Amino acid sequence: MGHKAGFVNIIGNPNVGKSTLMNAFVGEKLSIVTAKAQTTRHRIMGIVNGDDYQMVFSDTPGILKPSYMLQQSMLDFVDGAIGDADIILYVTDVVEKADKNIEYVEKLNKVECPVLLVINKIDESSQEEVLALVEQWHERVPKAEIFPASAKEKFNLDTIFNRIRELLPQQPPWYDKDVFTDKSMRFFASEIIREKILLNYSQEIPYCTEVVIESFKEGADMYRIEAVINVMRESQKGILIGPKGMALKKVGIQARKDMEDFFQKKIFLSMFVKVDAGWRENKKELKKFGYIQ
Repeated sequence: MGHKAGFVNIIGNPNVGKSTLMNAFVGEKLSIVTAKAQTTRHRIMGIVNGDDYQMVFSDTPGILKPSYMLQQSMLDFVDGAIGDADIILYVTDVVEKADKNIEYVEKLNKVECPVLLVINKIDESSQEEVLALVEQWHERVPKAEIFPASAKEKFNLDTIFNRIRELLPQQPPWYDKDVFTDKSMRFFASEIIREKILLNYSQEIPYCTEVVIESFKEGADMYRIEAVINVMRESQKGILIGPKGMALKKVGIQARKDMEDFFQKKIFLSMFVKVDAGWRENKKELKKFGYIQ
């Protein structure tokens, strides 16, 4: 047998566990994970290498109906992932209705590549309910192979992984075998900060925020990172910073700790907040932030 390689693209609605699933397969926390919708904004690749195979996983934003240009760019990542997949992993869970964003469910029956449909979070349901969901999804997407699973508990992931390996097309690796992602260290630094914002602030603050790494200096013993957090209004800037800067300081402490775990280096992190009123609807800004090619 020769070498196998392919793009395994993960799509689905928000909050079904796509990022948790990819992180589990890759063995690294590449995608940030929170309970909030729209946690994943970019298409993030995680690469798993074996002697005779390479799986290029893509985590994608949750499917949504766009309300502004940023959300349309996020949906474009999903459409791109459907178009270039060798294998599609469609992720749902035990509480989601099968007709949510039905147009994307219907696309699954029209694609030429294999579709593996993962019913996630079965640890939160009963066996009878899961069996009923399997039947519903068999009727909705007849071409899909269906796998009940729990990404959080890592239940049945080996079965899914082995099936992916069987379905990979015969071809050389797409990336060098020592590469595990297509994203830069700057990207992961910005995502770690954004995760802490999602976890520490409510209402519109996380959705009006974009983190940009202005400087990333690599030393032998320490990385020095300067980040700018863009918000849309002056009032959001005040909330983000907090009284005497304590709210932003908390974010910085949490982010620095996670960066040190991720990069395995000491981190010196400085963060600044600025108002960029229309960034979510500004094509030039969205291109600068990596949402538009």
